[in-house]
Amino acid sequence: MNIKQQFKEGLITNNPVLVQLLGMCSTMAITTSLFNGVGMGLSVIIILTCCNIAVSACRKFIPGEIRLAIFVVLIAGFVTIVDLLLKAFVPALSDALGVFIPLIVVNCIIIGRAEAFAAKSSVAASAVDGIAQGLGYTLVLSAMCIVREFLGSGSFGGGLLNGANSFLTMDGSGAGFQIFNGETYGCLFMILPLGGFLTLGCLIALMQYVLRRSAEKKELKEKEAAE
Repeated sequence: MNIKQQFKEGLITNNPVLVQLLGMCSTMAITTSLFNGVGMGLSVIIILTCCNIAVSACRKFIPGEIRLAIFVVLIAGFVTIVDLLLKAFVPALSDALGVFIPLIVVNCIIIGRAEAFAAKSSVAASAVDGIAQGLGYTLVLSAMCIVREFLGSGSFGGGLLNGANSFLTMDGSGAGFQIFNGETYGCLFMILPLGGFLTLGCLIALMQYVLRRSAEKKELKEKEAAE
């Protein structure tokens, strides 16, 4: 188990959103404030890690013919637990995310990692994979939230931070830090679906550029070493 390599894949080279292009619906729909993005990201980390552990632990007992059905049942169980916990302890986040928490059941990131990794790996490696892939997903959500909220509303940390005293808030009421007047100078379309498409497209393009440059440098070094 190479923990460093797993985190590198989850965060960069095999990022679930920017490289695998999974979870597009929730990524564009809920990234209007940092409160939503961080909350959704943490929920996915918990569900993905727990599902990976459960699938890995049971992989030798699951018949191949019905493995996907069993994976979906396991995912649905953990999604239900997280959904009920959010409703009980963080109702503001549950209301903000709405149907996108139950829809994690059919999120391709979760079932994809269960099929591609957890069903073939040890429990420890599967747990690390769940955390790494979940962090990669969370970082993309957070980046999109920051960009869209800043350009659209002129603020940072809406719902999560209270600009008056810099404290974290768990009820979604934090006003964040108002950097400029969003009503006057903000690009209001950035908080609309169009803004989600544009932001995600730019992030994917940036990631592809970085990966291509990295591959070119690696190829150049290999050629120099061969000579």
